[in-house]
Order: sequence, then structure tokens, then C-alpha cells
Amino acid sequence: MKKRRLSFWEIWNMSFGFLGIQFGFALQNANVSRIFETLGARVEDIPILWIAAPITGLIVQPIVGHLSDKTWNRFGRRRPYFMVGAIFTTLALFFMPNSPALWVAAGMLWIMDASINISMEPFRAFVGDNLPTEQRTMGFAMQSFFIGTGAVVASALPYILTNWFGVPNTAEEGIIPQSVKLSFYIGGVVLFLSVFYTVFTSKEYSPDELAAFEKAKEQRTGIKMAARSPVTAPQFFKQGVIWTLVGLAATLLIAFTGLGTQNGQLYIVGGLLLTFGIILLLSGAITGKTTRQNGLVGIMNDLLHMPRTMGQLAIVQFFSWLAFYAMWIYTTPAITQHIYGTTDSTSELYNQGANWVGVLFAVYNGVSAISAFLLPLIARQIGRKGTHAIALVVGGLSFISLYFVKEPTTLLIPMIGVGFAWGSILSMPYAILTGSLPADKMGTYMGIFNFFIVIPQILAASILGYITSALFHGKVILTLVLAGCSLVLGGLSVYFVQDRDDVYRLKRK
Repeated sequence: MKKRRLSFWEIWNMSFGFLGIQFGFALQNANVSRIFETLGARVEDIPILWIAAPITGLIVQPIVGHLSDKTWNRFGRRRPYFMVGAIFTTLALFFMPNSPALWVAAGMLWIMDASINISMEPFRAFVGDNLPTEQRTMGFAMQSFFIGTGAVVASALPYILTNWFGVPNTAEEGIIPQSVKLSFYIGGVVLFLSVFYTVFTSKEYSPDELAAFEKAKEQRTGIKMAARSPVTAPQFFKQGVIWTLVGLAATLLIAFTGLGTQNGQLYIVGGLLLTFGIILLLSGAITGKTTRQNGLVGIMNDLLHMPRTMGQLAIVQFFSWLAFYAMWIYTTPAITQHIYGTTDSTSELYNQGANWVGVLFAVYNGVSAISAFLLPLIARQIGRKGTHAIALVVGGLSFISLYFVKEPTTLLIPMIGVGFAWGSILSMPYAILTGSLPADKMGTYMGIFNFFIVIPQILAASILGYITSALFHGKVILTLVLAGCSLVLGGLSVYFVQDRDDVYRLKRK
């Protein structure tokens, strides 16, 4: 018994919803820093305002993944979450550009990111559920195509509306320009329609069918998922004590060295470590009272028992997402300062630069969309690991080259390398990961895998403001150079990852 190979158009339909999800995500990435600055935020405060996004993902994705693993109703397993997330994200996109104050915009970012995560997390598991092993690279590449396509249009929307349709690109101080508002309205409509298109044109296997496929695969390949006993209460307590002490030590170190006075955002790191330790202690207390796992204990149990491949990929993801998070929050101030020579968010020159950043984001996302069809071909020749390593190193060198560019149009060249890396980040790690995951925990582990995306983002939000102001003396372009170095390290760390499907492929040879 084996999963049916899907046609090109069936994979197209099941991935189409990512067009809208990325439409909203790209509008957020390209314009939220601009909105914050318009509403009075200082450039060094932007990272902490963005902290809502990764923290939301850290909380929401594993919960949604765990719940979707347990869900089966007339709408399916993952599709109910697509629908709920799409509705709330659409509402958030309509409200975000109308925020009357900075604190409202920060709160709306939190709500918008939570809603996007509700839809986005099950989409990753959707590919693992529906496609056989040999089609998963194509499935995640198709998602990358729609991610890139949606982001191209969304990132360039303010520029298009201003230069092609004459929509005003400036406004009074503290007011979001009309071009940005209209872009968010269009994004809300596109997101809603595309996600619901996938919901009504795609089908899902039932939990019983997925279990049968998993059993048949183990018999066919001779490779079984490692069976591990649940984490005991003493084990939870041991891990909880360790992480709590680490969190306390980090917090005290920040306080006594004076780093907290210089950069209060660093306390977020210590606080998260403490919180993780307390959650493990709480899981131990619950486990000591009952043998029945609730959602929290189940997620923590799966986290501590994560497959080896996931742990290896975690290092790659750390360096990769640290780099791209830095790019999203710092490209607008970096380019307007380094190329356009202004930091005045009310000036025409600044807004021209901000619109050009939207074009740059459109270019790298366009390249990622095109590379979605190129990457599977390369992977067939040199493997998914080699493909991903090359893409990350090329992307890192492209980041670093931004420092040497002196005029706007030349910035388009390094964006090609950045887009190639981004296309690989959106597909290769997931294609490698799904081969090591049990079918009945696909959603949970996809949610846990998101930890290794948001943790570097939280770290970046906590330290990049300090690094930019104290070490780089406000030269924001140097932060993007640092991001490039991080991406190169990510490419080098791919060497240590084991691709379980590659092991099976070599075994058959």
C-alpha cells in the first residue's frame, strides 16, 4: 500500500493557498517597519517591536500542529485550520494600516502573525500527509513557487500603486500613506480567496490510511521509526531544573554585567529560557499525577524525543533565519540610510527608498519562485543537502555584497543570490525533515520545527538593536553584512545533516 502519485495540477491546487498566505506575510515583512517608523518608532526600537511575530509563532505553531494531528471531521484534518487562519488574517490585514498609534500597530502585528501561523503551519504537514516520498521535494518546491509569486506582487504593491496608478505615497506625519493601506486591503482579499481555493479543491487521507501507508513503507524499506518510551516525570524534572538554572544564570549575567542597562531587550532571552524550564517542570508535575498525556505534555515529550535529523537541521535553521529576520527588519533603514542618505521617514526621499526596498523584496521573491522548479533538478544530481548548502553560501555572499553597492539599481544583482537562498530555505529543509517524521505526528513536529525558526528571530530581536547602535554606531548596512556571515555558517552546517530519504535511496542502489 502506497500513497498515490499526484498530478502536477493536484500539487498545484494543494499548494495554491500559500499564494495568499505569503501575500500577507510579504506585506508584513516589507511594510511593518515602515509603519512603525511612521507612527514614531526609533530605528533601534524596531527589533523589539517585531518580537511579537516570532514569539507568536513559537506558541501557536506547535499547538496548531498538535491539534491538527488529532483532528478529523467533514472538512478534513488540516483544512479546518486553513479556513480559520485565513478569516482572521484577512481581518488583521484590513485593520493593520489603520492603526492610530504605535502600540496598536505592535498589537496588530501580534494578531496578524498568529492568524498567519494558524493557516501556515498545517500547510507544511499537508505536503507530508498527501505526497509520497519521491514527490515531497516537488511539493515543497511548489509551495516555494507560490510563496515567491505572492511575495513578488505583494512586496512591490506600494511601488506599483504609486508609479502606475498615481496612488499617494506620502501622508501627514503619523499617518500611513494611502499606497500602503490599499496594498493591505488587496492582500486581505487575495489571501482569503486563495486559501479557500485550496480548501475546496484538495482532499486529505484519513488517519487510518496514513497509518497504513506508514506501516507499508516500513515493510518496504526496512527502515523503522525509532520507538521511544514516554518521558518520565523525573526526566522532565531533571531537564526543567537544568533549563531553569540556565535561564536564571543568563538573567543574572545580563543584570550584573550591565548589559541589561544598555539593552533591556536581552532580558527576553533569559526570560524565555526560564519559561522553558518552568514548562518542563510543569510537564513533570502533570506526568507524575497521570499517565494520560495532555497537549502540553505531549508536545514537550515529542520535543525531547525529536528525530536526530531535526536536531541537525535546527543548527542550519538557526543561522538561516537569523539572517533573513535581520534582512526583513533592517533592509528599509539600511537602504534608505546607506544608498539614499536619509533617516527622515516623512521625506519624499525616504519613501522612495522604502518603495524601492519593496521592489528588491519582489525581485528576491521572484527569483525564489523561479528557483522552485530549478532546485528539484539540482537536488536529483547532487542531493538535497548539497543543493541547500550551495544556496545558503550564495545567499550569504550576496548579503555581504550589499555593503559595496552605491546606487539603487545595482542592488538588484545581489537580490538574485538572496532569492536563490530563500527558495531553498522554503523547500529543502522540509523535504529533508519529512522523511524522518512519523505520520501521526507530522503536524506536531512541523510545529516544533518552527521553534528553530523563531528562536533565532527572537534572539535577533533581542540583540540586533544593541549591536547596530553600540557596535556598528548606527550603520545599519553592517547588520546586513553580519546577516550574510550567519547565512554562510548555515550553509557550512548542512554538511552534518543526515537525509533519511537519501539513506534509503542509496540503499536501493
